[in-house]
Amino acid sequence: MANRMEKIFDQIDNSRDEIIDLQSKLTSRVALGPENGGTGEHDKVEFVRDLMNNLHPDFIKVYDAPDNRAKGGTRPNLVVKWNGTDDTSTVWVLCHADVVPPGDLSLWKSDPYTIIVEGDRITGRGVEDNQHGLVSFYLAIRYILENKNRPSRSTGLVFVADEETGSKYGLDFLLNHHRELFSKDDLIIVPDAGNEDGTMIEIAEKSMLWLKFTVTGQQCHASTPEKGKNSLLAMARLIVTLSENLKKKFACHDDIFSPPVSTFEPTKVESNVHNVNTIPGRDVFYMDCRILPSYTTDEVLRFIKEISQEIENRSEVRIDVNPVQRLEAPNPTPADAPVVRMLAMAIKAVTGKDASPMGIGGGTVAACFRQAGLPAAVWSTVSDTAHQPNEFCLISNIISDAKVFAYIFTSE
Repeated sequence: MANRMEKIFDQIDNSRDEIIDLQSKLTSRVALGPENGGTGEHDKVEFVRDLMNNLHPDFIKVYDAPDNRAKGGTRPNLVVKWNGTDDTSTVWVLCHADVVPPGDLSLWKSDPYTIIVEGDRITGRGVEDNQHGLVSFYLAIRYILENKNRPSRSTGLVFVADEETGSKYGLDFLLNHHRELFSKDDLIIVPDAGNEDGTMIEIAEKSMLWLKFTVTGQQCHASTPEKGKNSLLAMARLIVTLSENLKKKFACHDDIFSPPVSTFEPTKVESNVHNVNTIPGRDVFYMDCRILPSYTTDEVLRFIKEISQEIENRSEVRIDVNPVQRLEAPNPTPADAPVVRMLAMAIKAVTGKDASPMGIGGGTVAACFRQAGLPAAVWSTVSDTAHQPNEFCLISNIISDAKVFAYIFTSE
């Protein structure tokens, strides 16, 4: 066993050129969902399906979720599995195909969909979120199969659509329509969050509430403001008032989470008027709320609507508040769950570091598993550049994570 693992680790250590090649091909296959201005994840899923097919899996299938906004009217979800010498349970690694848009292109030093390699660093949209985990999985399973014929444990990849915009057409679809794929005894790992030294095993998430605010006033010429109702001014008042009051109202701390507080951040703003000398009569903005489990999304939403009513009366505008995504925090994965213990053991064996279970401020697709009663752990060694301009990952982290996966897949 030791000699075999040493050989697998050596091959992973020497995979730099392959990592760069895979990241280049994955990044160039732009996978934006319809909400983000794209046609779906088809090209990337097809590429990964062919990649996995070359490793001769025992099971491979694409499950298409109907979505008439996407190319061909579907969103593809790939499931691949290799039977192990012990097939009583499966180690699943879940990655997602979709990426977020690059945002302001002027902030990128190059084309977001063409990677740049500088020493240990690969830059490009999606290289960390979530191609890092996918490439690590691929290296681990490939070299295990080349050296051992099959993993000790049945091992599978779930490569889903729609993670970035709610998972309705991704993991939620699989759990709602193909629940038989997963067993309560399976070990489920989601390599989609972590920290820089790979010691954080995420077992809990906050509730998520995304809100759309529509402020409706009355448009008029900017030189005669008394004839209109300035929706932009009302929106600014609302944003400032919400930011000041939400943090005071929902001020509990929970040290299992990082950050240990609820967060309420205004984000996207839609376009209003196109010229300087017109007072806008309609403005739309969005807020991303990540709420500690000690509060419910209902009580947060009620408080937000109370503040909105106050600003509505003060500014003589109409304010509509509508949730666009809402997810109550599921029960956390137990800190002593088999998947958590296995990850901690593998991380210690490969890196010598002690990993700890904890919660995060963001949300991951693992919440869908937890809501379905399937314990899942989120882990990766990341540079934490997801969604940023010039998103990057480190080749050394991909290699290290691949070794952790290989250790888990070959453990008896």
